Amino acid sequence: MDIEKLYKKFLEHPQITTDSRIVTNNGLFFALKGENFDGNKFAQKAIDNGCAFAIIDNPKYASGPKFIVVENVLKTLQKLAVYHRKEMNIPVIGITGSNGKTTTKELLALVLKKKYKVSYTQGNLNNHIGVPLTLLSFNHETELGIVEMGANHPGEIKALSELAKPDYGLITNIGRAHLEGFGTFDNIIKTKSELFNYIAKNNGKVFYNANDELLKELVFDAKLNAISYGNKENSSVYGYVEKPDLNLKLKVFIANNGYKINTNLIGDYNLSNILAAAAIGHYFSISDPLIIDAIEKYNPTNNRSQLLK
Repeated sequence: MDIEKLYKKFLEHPQITTDSRIVTNNGLFFALKGENFDGNKFAQKAIDNGCAFAIIDNPKYASGPKFIVVENVLKTLQKLAVYHRKEMNIPVIGITGSNGKTTTKELLALVLKKKYKVSYTQGNLNNHIGVPLTLLSFNHETELGIVEMGANHPGEIKALSELAKPDYGLITNIGRAHLEGFGTFDNIIKTKSELFNYIAKNNGKVFYNANDELLKELVFDAKLNAISYGNKENSSVYGYVEKPDLNLKLKVFIANNGYKINTNLIGDYNLSNILAAAAIGHYFSISDPLIIDAIEKYNPTNNRSQLLK
């Protein structure tokens, strides 16, 4: 079945699952394979549990008209996501980085929700499977998309950018995470910067921390259309930790208007994540009070910056 025909079925059954145990009634089941499992074996169970169709790549498991046999289920899922991304034609913000991706994405989603219908990566589903699933979660109400992108091997951000086709990009930082997969720090820099390279080739816009010399260098080397945050001299949004406390208490300046923000986040390292969310919110015309309200109401629930008593 070609992608156009499969897309029509997706529009009729827009819920996607890759787990036969977690089935949205009348949705599509994609029988993915891994090192220790074969989703083809569970296709019948998915149908029995209420899925409208099962997309499989082993014909021996096809036992009726509800089974759609393709050459490769994963590639079909990715192609379907790309097709849907093009059909939706909405602004997409891509986020990557060694640390802070998920927290920044959650903060940004809350900020942008103050004005827009936002669809975004759930949890940290930020790989070659999670990114397509995020794209396929976009619907006719979605006005802005946020796609988190993770990598632990060279070239992965380039591949994810080709899937998500972001119009805007943010690299939170570049550190030595997953060094065993990348081999060298230079490979990490090259891979993370693939998001900026995609943006540059497609005339998009990036946001970057002006206090991070490596990110500044990448932005200027690629001659990117860029908006900075964090630097008092040149940025529309900057700030600092006002006083030491368990929860971050900040002084943040948005277009030179100063505000005190009391957050539910722990750790000074979250300052840059907060400033990034505020800077992007400001760019998308979210009012200052709404930006502050969103940041103050954010409660981390994803095992990041949480205090457990």
